[in-house]
Amino acid sequence: MPLVPEPARDFVAGTMGGWAQVVVGHPFDTIKVRLQTQPNPPKFRSGIHCFQLTLKEEGARGLYKGVTSPLAGIGICNAVVFAANGYFRRLLQGPDATSSSLSLGQFALAGGLAGGVMAFFNCPIELLKVKLQVQYRGQPSSGSSAAGAAATALPKPYTGVLDCGVRTFKDHGLRGLYRGLPVTILRDMPSFACYFGTYEAIKTLLLRIRVPAAELHNGNTGDVTNTGMELFLAGGLAGIAAWIPCYPQDVIKSRMQSNPQIRNTRACVQTLLSEARAHGWRIYFKGFGPTIARAFPANAATFVAYETTMKFIQ
Repeated sequence: MPLVPEPARDFVAGTMGGWAQVVVGHPFDTIKVRLQTQPNPPKFRSGIHCFQLTLKEEGARGLYKGVTSPLAGIGICNAVVFAANGYFRRLLQGPDATSSSLSLGQFALAGGLAGGVMAFFNCPIELLKVKLQVQYRGQPSSGSSAAGAAATALPKPYTGVLDCGVRTFKDHGLRGLYRGLPVTILRDMPSFACYFGTYEAIKTLLLRIRVPAAELHNGNTGDVTNTGMELFLAGGLAGIAAWIPCYPQDVIKSRMQSNPQIRNTRACVQTLLSEARAHGWRIYFKGFGPTIARAFPANAATFVAYETTMKFIQ
C-alpha cells in the first residue's frame, strides 16, 4: 500500500521540491530583486557588487532577507503547481492512459495552465518577499529618487514577514496583497510551459542517449528511469529555460510590488519605457545574471527533491 494516496503525491513531493529550491536559490533571488528595484542613480554596479556590498553591510543574513515568506509559501506554491500540473496532465491523457502518451506540446500546455493557477498563490508571497528584500540597513527602499526620499520620512521598517503582511493588508486590503497579479499571470503561464516542457524533453533526450532504443521499446519501459544526474541536469536546464520568455514581466512585477507610488501595471510599463529610451533596452533585464546563476542549482535541487520524494512515497 502506498504511503500517500495518488492525488496527494504531487502535493507532498512538490512541497519538498519547493523547500529545496528556496534553500539553494534565495541569496541569488535577493540580488536579483535588489538590482531590479534599485533607485536612480543605481546603488549597485553589478550582481557581484551587490553581493559584496550586501555581505559587507548586512552580513550573510542580508542575503536571506525575506526568506520566511518563500520558505513558508514556496513549499505550498510548488505543491500547488506540481499538483495542478499533474491534474492537467491527467486531463489531457484521458482515461486509461499513461504519461508516455503525452506529447511535449501537451506537457508544455499542462505546465502553462498550472502556472496560471500558481500565480494566485505566488503573487502575495512574492510581494511580501520583495518588500523585505529591498529594505536597506533597516529602511525600506521604494525605488524613488533620492530627492523624493529626502522630502518624505521613510516608513518604519518591517520586522518580519508577518508584520509586513499585516501592515500591507491594513493599509491596502486584499488588493494590496495581490498587487501585480495580472503581470504575475502573464509571467507564470509562459514560464511554467517552458519549465515543464523543457524538463520532459531533456529527460527523454538523456534517457535515449544512455539507453539503447531497443531496450526502451521492449515493453519494460517502466524499469528504465533517469539517473539522479540526469534529473539534476534536466531540472537545471528547465530552470534556465523558464526565465527566457518571462523576465521583462518579472522586472515589471518587482517594480510594482516594491514601489507603492506606481499606480498600476500600465504606469509601471510606461515608466520602464521612458527609462529604456534614456538608458537602453537592458533596463528590462536588470538582475538577469543572478537569476540565471540561481536558476540551474535551485531548479536542479527542486526536481531531484521532487522525484526522490515521489519514489519514496509511491
